[in-house]
Amino acid sequence: MAISPYAAWMLAQEARALLARLARVRPFALIEPMVPAAALLPDAQSAIERHLVLGRRELQARVAAFMWWLRGPQARAATAAEAQRRFTFLRLKFNATLTQFDLFNDVITQRSESENGVWLSGLDVVAADALALPGAYYEAPPVICYLDRGPGAAIRRARTRLPGGGDNPVAIIRVPRERMIGSGIASSLIHEVGHQGAALLELVTSLRPLLQAMQRGGPGPLRAWQLWERWISEIVADFWSLARLGVAATLGLIGVVSLPRVFVFRLNEDDPHPAPWIRVRLSCAMGRALYPHPQWERIEKLWLSFYPTQGLAPAQLQVLAQLQASMPALVGLLAQHRPPALRGASLTEVMAVRARQPARLERLFRAWNRAPQQMYRAAPSLVFAVLGQARANGRLNPEDESTLLARLLTHWALRSTLGTSLICSGAAGRKRGAGAPQPGLEQRLTIH
Repeated sequence: MAISPYAAWMLAQEARALLARLARVRPFALIEPMVPAAALLPDAQSAIERHLVLGRRELQARVAAFMWWLRGPQARAATAAEAQRRFTFLRLKFNATLTQFDLFNDVITQRSESENGVWLSGLDVVAADALALPGAYYEAPPVICYLDRGPGAAIRRARTRLPGGGDNPVAIIRVPRERMIGSGIASSLIHEVGHQGAALLELVTSLRPLLQAMQRGGPGPLRAWQLWERWISEIVADFWSLARLGVAATLGLIGVVSLPRVFVFRLNEDDPHPAPWIRVRLSCAMGRALYPHPQWERIEKLWLSFYPTQGLAPAQLQVLAQLQASMPALVGLLAQHRPPALRGASLTEVMAVRARQPARLERLFRAWNRAPQQMYRAAPSLVFAVLGQARANGRLNPEDESTLLARLLTHWALRSTLGTSLICSGAAGRKRGAGAPQPGLEQRLTIH
C-alpha cells in the first residue's frame, strides 16, 4: 500500500523537528563558562568543534535528502513502512550525533569546576609533554583530561572510531578523582598516554611477531609467552610510564592494584591487564633495567610482603613461576626493541632514560629546594619524576607534595594559556607592524 499524504506529512514534521533540535546544539565555546586558564588548548578545542560541525552538517544533509525523497515520485510509490524505516535510521544517526556531543560535553563541563578545571588544564600540559618525542616520529594529537570515580584511568585514543561513526579528533584521558592531587596521578595519566604513544608508533604490532617467535623457541615455557603476548598492550604502556617517571610509575601502579588478595593473584586470559601480582614485579624488573638502583629490590620485597604466595593452588604457583622465569627475557626484548617507526632507535633511547636516573633526580630535587623557580621551568613529566623520587626517598611528605603539585598544575595551565595569548598577540602585532619582541613568558610568570 502506497504511503498516504498524512503519513508523508507526519514524517516530514518529525524530520523538521530533528532539524530544529539540531539547531540548538551550539558550539562549546558559546555555552561552557570557565576561567581562561581552565580552557582547552586551542588545537583541542578547534579539533572537537570542527568534528561536531562536520557531524551536524552531515546530519542536516541527510534530513534534507529525506525530505526531498518524501516529496518526490519514489516516495509516492513506496509504502508507509518503507518511509518509516528510512526515518528510523535517520533518527538513529541523529541520536549518535548527540551522543558524541554529550561525550565531549561531559569532559568539558568539568573545566568550570573551581580549582579542578585549572588543574585539569595543567594535566593536559603534562600529558602533552609525556606524549612528545624529539625526532618527529609522529604528529601527536591533542590530549584532554577529565576526572571520574574509580581507582584506575582509561583512554579513548585519538583517531579511533566514535559511537555513531567518525574518528575521535582528540585523545580523551579519564583520570581517577581519588588520586587528585599526588604524584600517583602522573602514573595513571602517563600510562594512558603510553597507550596513545604505542598506537602512534605501532609498538604492539611490531612486538607481537617477536613474542610469537619466543613462543616457538624462546627461554621459558610456551604458556608464559602466550600470556605476555596477551598482555603486551598494557605492558608497553607501563614501560612508557616508567621511562617518563621512574620509580613514581611503579609506586603509582602499586596504589592502583592494591586490591583484595583474590584479585591480585587472579590470572584471567580474557583480561588484557596482567595479574596485579606479576604486573608489579614486572614493573620492578623494567625499573631495574632502565634505572639500576637498590630501590627496586626494596619495593619488590615490600610488595611480596603485602601479598605472599602461601596458600595458592599448585597450578597457579606454576604459572607465576613460569612468568617470573621468562621475565628477564621479556624486559630485554622491550628495552632493546627498535620498531620501524623509530628509524633504528630504541624507545629507551628516544625517551632519554639516562637523563632520569635516580641520582640525577635526587640532585635536581636538592637544586630545586635552593632555587624553586628552576622547577617551574622544567618539563612537567620530569617534575613529576623528581617529586616521585623524592617521595620514594622519604624527602617529600604527602601534604607538601599535594600543595606543591596544586601550584605546579596551576602554573602549567596559566603558562599554557598566557603562552597561547602571547603567540596570538604576537601574530597580530606582526600584522600591525609591531616593533621589538615582547619579553619571554618565563620572565613574566613565576609562581612560588
